[in-house]
Amino acid sequence: MASADDKSYDDINVTPMVDLYLVLLLIFIIMTTAGVQGVKVNLPSASKASSPKLEAPKTQAITIDNQGNIKLNTFTVTLADLETKLAAIKAATPEVPVVVRGDRASQYQGVMDVLDVLGRVGITQIGLATQPPK
Repeated sequence: MASADDKSYDDINVTPMVDLYLVLLLIFIIMTTAGVQGVKVNLPSASKASSPKLEAPKTQAITIDNQGNIKLNTFTVTLADLETKLAAIKAATPEVPVVVRGDRASQYQGVMDVLDVLGRVGITQIGLATQPPK
């Protein structure tokens, strides 16, 4: 009769070996990323004349006050003037962003007229300014 101690072990338990490999892999990943971030080089310098201007387009602000007056940035304009000025700005900068700021006491029709002008000009980056909730 064979006892339990005489049982032959045919299969190998690989769990401790997998744990060891995962720890080694983790150490390798940490050391590799630390080595890449710590590399210092002397970067070449370029002349100031050859660097192009990299400016984002200036955001245009359209304000409608509670009397129905329309202002483009700080200048009072009519709807016809607004359309011509925005068309010129759009021709110079195709992706110009516009923020529409309407007074809470202003008529909704004034804001809709401005949005209609923006649609005719073809400006698609439009933001409506609001106050954060209190």
